[in-house]
Amino acid sequence: MSRQIKSFVNREEYLALERKAEYKSEYLNGGVFAMTGASRRHNLISTNLVTSLNVQLRGKQCEVYGSDMRLRVSAADLYTYADVVVVCGEPKFEDDYVDTLLNPTLVIEILSKSTERYDRIAKSGYYRTVDSLSEYLLVAQEEYRIEQYTKQVNEHWLLSETESLEGVVDLSSIACSLALRDVYDKIPLE
Repeated sequence: MSRQIKSFVNREEYLALERKAEYKSEYLNGGVFAMTGASRRHNLISTNLVTSLNVQLRGKQCEVYGSDMRLRVSAADLYTYADVVVVCGEPKFEDDYVDTLLNPTLVIEILSKSTERYDRIAKSGYYRTVDSLSEYLLVAQEEYRIEQYTKQVNEHWLLSETESLEGVVDLSSIACSLALRDVYDKIPLE
């Protein structure tokens, strides 16, 4: 999340402004926050993730969205844009605009220096309040690492990490996998 651009608006005002805006903003408890741009690495990783998941989900009842699909997290009074979202089954939207998803199955955030703390702590907690969410991934840009949070039967979340370019993350919620070699394709890391 970046700088706050308006002190307080209600949800309806935010959505009306956002649907006309030339740039994206997030909404949290009445505050509107301008989003920062993404780096080359961030964009390449995002494209690699969307491509891999889209190919694997062809013919299945799941849809993959990039960072332009807005999410609503009701429990946190949050409207946000995740880097990658997958919804399986019938997607549910907030209204007839069909631009605010309510029932993600998988959410992926690509970490950056400016958003890592927010994505890792606050946003992670907000996402885990969404009943439909089964998995949440944090993908590093500066090293080969994917952190995977998986919802367990008892509603607790299990963290596992994959830190090798030869590693594979199994996504049981959508019956797919992500090979780190594919996720980090064309990403020069030292």
